Amino acid sequence: MDLRLPGRAALRALRGPRRLTAAAAAVVVLAGAGTWTAAASGDDAPKVRRADRVMAMDGGVRVDTSFFTTPGGGRRPAVLLGHGFGGSKDDVRRQAEDLARDGYAVLTWSARGFGRSTGAIGLNDPKGEVADVSRLLDWLARQPQVQLDKPGDPRAGMAGGSYGGAIALLAAGHDDRVDAIAPAITYWNLADALFPNGVFKKLWAGIFVNSGGGCAKFEPALCAMYERVAESGVPDAEARALLEKRSPSAVGDRIKVPTLLFQGQSDSLFPLGQADEAARAIRANGAPVDVDWIAGGHDGGDMETSRLQTRTTAWFDRYLKDDKGADTGPAFRVTRTGGIDTTDGEAQLRGASADTYPGLGSGIRRVPLTGGEQSVANPAGASPPAVSALPGLGGSGGLAQLSSLGVGVSLDFPGQFARFESAPVADNLHITGSPTATVHVRSSGEDAVLFAKVYDVGPGGRQQVLPSQLVTPLRVTDAKSGKDVRITLPAIDHDIEKGHRLRLVLSSTDLGYASPAAPATYTVSLKSALSVPTAPGVSSAAAPLPSWVWWLPATGAAVALALLLTARRRTVAPAPDPALAEVPLEITGLSKRYARAQDRYAVRELSFRVEKGQVLGLLGPNGAGKTTTLRMLMGLIRPDAGEIRVFGHAIRPGAPVLSRVGAFVEGAGFLPHLSGRENLELYWKATGRPPEDAHLDEALEIAGLGDALARAVRTYSQGMRQRLAIAQAMLGLPDLLILDEPTNGLDPPQIREMREVMIRYAAAGRTVIVSSHLLAEVEQSCTHLVVMDRGRLVQAGPVAEIIGSGDTLLVGTATVPDGPVVEKVAALPGVVSAVPTDDGLLVRLDADGSAEHLVAELVRLEVPVRSVGPHRRLEDAFLTLIGGSA
Repeated sequence: MDLRLPGRAALRALRGPRRLTAAAAAVVVLAGAGTWTAAASGDDAPKVRRADRVMAMDGGVRVDTSFFTTPGGGRRPAVLLGHGFGGSKDDVRRQAEDLARDGYAVLTWSARGFGRSTGAIGLNDPKGEVADVSRLLDWLARQPQVQLDKPGDPRAGMAGGSYGGAIALLAAGHDDRVDAIAPAITYWNLADALFPNGVFKKLWAGIFVNSGGGCAKFEPALCAMYERVAESGVPDAEARALLEKRSPSAVGDRIKVPTLLFQGQSDSLFPLGQADEAARAIRANGAPVDVDWIAGGHDGGDMETSRLQTRTTAWFDRYLKDDKGADTGPAFRVTRTGGIDTTDGEAQLRGASADTYPGLGSGIRRVPLTGGEQSVANPAGASPPAVSALPGLGGSGGLAQLSSLGVGVSLDFPGQFARFESAPVADNLHITGSPTATVHVRSSGEDAVLFAKVYDVGPGGRQQVLPSQLVTPLRVTDAKSGKDVRITLPAIDHDIEKGHRLRLVLSSTDLGYASPAAPATYTVSLKSALSVPTAPGVSSAAAPLPSWVWWLPATGAAVALALLLTARRRTVAPAPDPALAEVPLEITGLSKRYARAQDRYAVRELSFRVEKGQVLGLLGPNGAGKTTTLRMLMGLIRPDAGEIRVFGHAIRPGAPVLSRVGAFVEGAGFLPHLSGRENLELYWKATGRPPEDAHLDEALEIAGLGDALARAVRTYSQGMRQRLAIAQAMLGLPDLLILDEPTNGLDPPQIREMREVMIRYAAAGRTVIVSSHLLAEVEQSCTHLVVMDRGRLVQAGPVAEIIGSGDTLLVGTATVPDGPVVEKVAALPGVVSAVPTDDGLLVRLDADGSAEHLVAELVRLEVPVRSVGPHRRLEDAFLTLIGGSA
C-alpha cells in the first residue's frame, strides 16, 4: 500500500496510493460488459487475471472497476481497495495484483467524479459513494471466485489511503458484510480535520477542492458550503453538520470489525488524533484494533509502503482467511527517525512498539513553564502570517520530514506571539502523545484565534524545532472578559534531548489557517505546567541475538590465547620518539598492498595525526581502506611501508604500547548466561593483567549500564549489548579508544547514548577514533575528521573546517525559478546572493539573515519551495570530497 504523496504540485497532494516499484502489466481495454487480461510477474508467481467493467449505480452513475484474481484455487476472500482523493483505481493496481497473488479476489474502483467514473464528488456521501460500495459487495457475492459467509454475503475486507481509508471505515459502519478493514492516513471526523476547534484550515481545504477538479465537480451542497466558509473564514454549524454526516464518526458505534489503523506523523491534514478517536470508538464496540504511526503522511516523508502492505496482508490473513498463525504485529507501533543513511540520503527508520495502545495521554510528566502575562497582536489582514506546515510540499523534502531530522524551519513574527519556556530538561524526555496546558486568554474583541505549538529548543536557543510542523488552532469565544482555556496540543512522537528546553508558543496567525482580518490584541498568561505524555510502555523492540553471540565466545577464547602467546614474543622495533610521547597517534606514509597485487593498494601513503581530547571520525566509502588502517593500528596486520606511532612507540604485533589502546571492532562476543559484569571480569582475567588495572567501575560508569550489569546478557537489548562491548573496550581506561561502527543496529535514543559515551570518554583527556557511515551522527559527536578514498587521504582537519561555512542554504523548488524571481530573492533583506541551480536556488545569507525569514519571504513571493537546508552539511562535504564514489 503505497501512500506516497507527490510533491510537484499542490493539486496532487491528496492523490492516493501509487506503487512505485516496477512490474510489467498488459494493456487493459475498457468495455461496458467487461474484458480481462493477464498481468505478468516473476516466473514463479501466479499470473493475475484482471477484468474491467463499468458498473451502473443509482441515479445513472457509472463506476469504473477492475477485478483481480489468479487461476484456480477455488473460492477465496475478497478485498476492496479504495484510492486517494484526486486519484483513480489505477493508483492501487500494483497492490491489487500483489494481494491477488497472495490468494485474494481484489476489486478496485474509481470513486464518483474520479478517473472514468461519472457523478459528482460527494466526499463519501452515505447515499452516494458508500452506497456504491454496497453495490460492489452485491456484485462480489455473485462471483464464483469469492468465498461467501452466506448467500449474498462475501467474505470481504477493505483497505485504502486518505479518501480510500475513509470509505473503508464508512462502509464497515453502513454494511455489516465488511469483515475487516485497514484504513491509512485518513480522517475520523472530517469537520474536526478541516475546522479544528472552530478555525478554518484554509490551505488544505483549498487543495482538497482544487485536486477534485474545482468546486463545480462536487455536489452542489458541498460546493456552496466551501464557498461560504472560504469567503467568511469562519466555519458555521451548518458546514460542520454537512461534513460530520459524511464522516466515519457518524457511524462509529456501528463499526465492529477488526481494524488496523495506519496514521501519519508528518500530517497536518489528518493528524494522529484522528486515528486515536477512531481507535477508542471502535475498541469500545468490542472489535480488535491495532494502531501504527508511520513516518510519513500528507506533508511528506517516508510512507513505508512495503511494510504497510506486508502488515495489511497479514491482517487480512488473520481475519479473512482465519489464519491463527498470521503475525499481525503489535497492538501499537510507532516509527522513529534517527539520522541519514549516507548510501541513499534517506532518513533511517526504527520501530518502537507496545502490547497495548497507550492513547495520547499515558505516562504524564509535568514540566513547569515560566513567563508572565504577555500581549499578542493580531495584525490587520492577519498578515504577515506565521509559518508552520506548508501543505503541498509533499515528498522527502517536506517540512515535517526536515523537522524530524532536527532542522528548524518554522517562523513566528515578533509581537505576534507569546512564549512560555521550561528549564533545561535534566534527562532525555520522549514525548509520545498530546501535551496539554491551560492558559488564560483575554481579547480586545469578542473572540480570539490563537495557534498553539511546542518547540524543542537546543542549548543557548541556537536551534528551535517544531516537531512534525504541527500546531493546534484555538477559537476562544466571548474572550473580552477573559477565559481559561485548556490546550490539547498535536500528538507527536519526539525525543527531547538532555539540556534542551520546551517552549510553548501561542501565535496570532498561521499561514495554513484563516485568522480574523480585523486587528486585535490578545493578552495571554499561564495557568498550569505543561503536561507531557511519555507512553512508558512503548519501547524499541530488542533485536534478536545475532549468531555471533553463540559462536564468538569460543572463537574469542582462541583469539585471546593467541594474543597471550603473541604478547610473549617481542620483535625488534624502532626506538620510541620522545617528541611524540604525548601524541596519541601519528601515522606517516602508511601503505598496504592487496595480496598478490603489486599495483593495487588498500592503503597508500596515508599520513595524519591525532591529539589528546579529540574525537576523530574516520570516514570513507566502502573500499576506502578504513578497516585495513584500523587493523594495522591495532597491530593485527603489518604495513608494507610507513609507520604508526602511538605515544611515540612504533606499532608492531605484541607491542607493549598496545596496552594503552582499547578497540571495539565488528561487535564483541559474550557468554549469554553470565551477567554483564561477569563477562567483563572474565575477559579481563584472560588478558593476564592485574584486576586493579581494569578500572572496571570507571569504565562501567562511562558506559552507563547501571543495574543491568547484574542481569544475564541474554536479556540485554541490542543497545545494551553494544554499550557492554564499549565498556569492554574501555577496560583499563586506554588512552586511545578505537570504535568501528559502534552504532550499528541501534535505534535513535541508543545512538544518542553512544554519542554521549564517546564525548564523555574524550572529555577526560583521552582520545577516541570512530569509523562510521552515519554522517549526521559523526557531525554531532566528532571534533575532527579524516576522510579517505581509494586508500588515500582526501582531507583531514576540524569538522567545522571540512564542512565549511553555514551561511549558504540550498532551497529546493518544484521548478527552476526564472530570472525575475531570482533577482527578487537576491534583493531580499539578509540575502547576499541567489544563484539558480538544477535543484532550485543557492542562497547566501549575511550576518542578519536566517532560514526562517528566508522561508517566509519565499512564500510571500510564491516561490514553490520544496525543501530548505544547509548547503554544506557533512554529507554534502563528504560526497564532494570523494567525488561520488560512495
